[in-house]
Amino acid sequence: MKNVILTPNPYRDKNFQTVRDAMAVLKSAGIEPKICLPFDVDRSFELPKDIRFSKLDRELPNAELVICFGGDGTILHMAKTATRKGLPILGVNIGTMGFMAELESTELDLLAKLATDEYTVDKRMMLDVTVHRGRDIIFHDICLNDVVVTKGAVARIVHLAVKCDGVRAMECGGDGIIVATPTGSTAYNLSAGGPIVEPEARNILVTPICAHDMASRCMVASDKRVITVGLTMNARRNAFLSVDGGKALRLNMGDVATIKKSDLLTRLVRLKDRSFYDVVNVKFKNSR
Repeated sequence: MKNVILTPNPYRDKNFQTVRDAMAVLKSAGIEPKICLPFDVDRSFELPKDIRFSKLDRELPNAELVICFGGDGTILHMAKTATRKGLPILGVNIGTMGFMAELESTELDLLAKLATDEYTVDKRMMLDVTVHRGRDIIFHDICLNDVVVTKGAVARIVHLAVKCDGVRAMECGGDGIIVATPTGSTAYNLSAGGPIVEPEARNILVTPICAHDMASRCMVASDKRVITVGLTMNARRNAFLSVDGGKALRLNMGDVATIKKSDLLTRLVRLKDRSFYDVVNVKFKNSR
């Protein structure tokens, strides 16, 4: 592997020290990486003048791998971009939890394995999300972690109806609903009381958020199912839909969010031989 892109989160990697250290390891292994910002930064943010930044769109067509430096949010953001281009991604954690990251900033020496192709690739299920307003499609996206439909910032209950293959599966009032992948099971889904599911599994998880209903429980569906979420007929307020923690879309009465397994798979590069449960034990131990 020779064509590698490094995408550091400039707000996480102070003075870009982690990406500098990674560059040194890769260059010693015979790899000349390109450095690209994963997103636009504020005009007031001063980039270091001794680092040459390339345009991400220009480098992606020739790349073999994207290495992302940041927390889970940064990795999720880049995962969509890399997946749409058919590229694998490797995460280096310089955030807090870092569930999706393969390496910590203290393990950069392992990047040398890329030069000799000493790595494996995990394929992770994604979700396809479409919102219909009448006959019109007003929103479409893919996600690796979750789709969240919530009440927004106002302290009130939102009433939502969930269907599975067109059949009523759940109606509940509360803070909202999470529809997650197995990869997303350790994120918001877990905080809301949903189950941890091995990331290699092929399931769609539906978890109520603070449901005002004793009967509301998490539902684990097959990846062959099509999940729809909308406001119930007696709902008095709007709801808001967010994909992988992105910008919220306002849902009106009659809008329907359709969520199903995507045809795309996120490919995560692995350099260490460890089980999913090793990761769970380490991450939750460190978060205590």
